[in-house]
Amino acid sequence: MLSVQNFPTGFRAVVFGSSGGIGREMCNALEAESACGGVIGFSRSTVPALDLEDEASIEQAAASIAATGPVHLLVDATGLLHDAQMQPEKSISAVDPQVIARSFAVNATGPLLLLKHFHHLMPRHERSVFATISARVGSIGDNRLGGWYGYRASKAALNMFLRTASIEIARKRPQAICLALHPGTVETPLSAPFAGDRTLLSANNAARLLLDVMDKADCDSSGSFYAYNGQEIAW
Repeated sequence: MLSVQNFPTGFRAVVFGSSGGIGREMCNALEAESACGGVIGFSRSTVPALDLEDEASIEQAAASIAATGPVHLLVDATGLLHDAQMQPEKSISAVDPQVIARSFAVNATGPLLLLKHFHHLMPRHERSVFATISARVGSIGDNRLGGWYGYRASKAALNMFLRTASIEIARKRPQAICLALHPGTVETPLSAPFAGDRTLLSANNAARLLLDVMDKADCDSSGSFYAYNGQEIAW
């Protein structure tokens, strides 16, 4: 059971990608947490809708909650690995510039735009967290298998965006913590076709483990990259 220790009583949370496997379970866990004063979920199916490839929709979503007070926890649970139009590349011969561009738009630029429009809602003088779901395959230092050019590179770019933003945000919000998080291999439509014989985490367990990492992180952790079990991952 989730037990939040380091957010103020009545803290408010926002989850992006709330209709996805991890995002939905994040919302459920936070709604069941007595210290949480409210959870707002955004996705392409909410009102207002939020589409990472449409900056105006992100700006509108932020404006829709700006007057309701500060937000202490912002969780980006979005991500794109494959769909009907794209699959991760097995070799360099499969690289398609349009697929690469879309991977970057959703996995890197989109989360950066979330930070652009929502970081103003984080309190100036209280602990707050912005966490984005990255992926271990986005680690340059840990890349030993190759392949998956667009997904790997877009998650590496996300990590750089997160690190860079954490430095700027800390100047006005010294207690703000920005984290890139690897959720493990989770039982979701994103991971299912590529899980192989790996041990899978349920979306519920992944969400709770990630929220625990967010809860335990301190300001010295800001701008860092962690796995769901709290272990730091090489860039």
